[in-house]
Amino acid sequence: MLLPIVVLALAASTPTKPTDLDRQRLLAHLEMTESWLADEVSSLSPAQLAFRPGPNAWNALDCVEHLVLAENEYWTMYKRVMAGPVSRKGSPSQDIDRLWYGIDRTERAKTIPSETPKSAYKDAATALADFRKLRATINEYAKTTQEDWRHHLVPDWDRDCYQWLVMVSAHAQRHILQVREIKHSAGFPKN
Repeated sequence: MLLPIVVLALAASTPTKPTDLDRQRLLAHLEMTESWLADEVSSLSPAQLAFRPGPNAWNALDCVEHLVLAENEYWTMYKRVMAGPVSRKGSPSQDIDRLWYGIDRTERAKTIPSETPKSAYKDAATALADFRKLRATINEYAKTTQEDWRHHLVPDWDRDCYQWLVMVSAHAQRHILQVREIKHSAGFPKN
């Protein structure tokens, strides 16, 4: 009777390679949000990029800057967790939970200071270039990694590292939707 338990314990701690389906889904979402962000902001005029729908509200350029700052922090966290030990437990959440995060903007939270925009960018092209620089790194990693991203759990979060990368893309989607809200706000400049 002891043999099945030992086999299960070894199987649970044996690293597994990313599945083709996980890889395809992640890459598709990352590529979608990168393209969508560029579509939403690259043709905006300086007045449109700077428009704030309220006194303490972010403008479209702030949203892009926030994504640059946040994704760098998320990627650093990802690498730190992946360098740690493999977990015997699976994620307590499902991939769909991470995807809904990008769609459902009913719950909003104030961002942490290190991810708060500081008006570092004056134009969309520069901000998008910085955003794309890290995305290229993440995309290349997602295309080629053989690391077990399903058995590394992000501490204090209810997700595995694969779901963490899905959340990175879904987080961008949240802020793309925020840009769309800004563009539909009363007083948004025509040009």
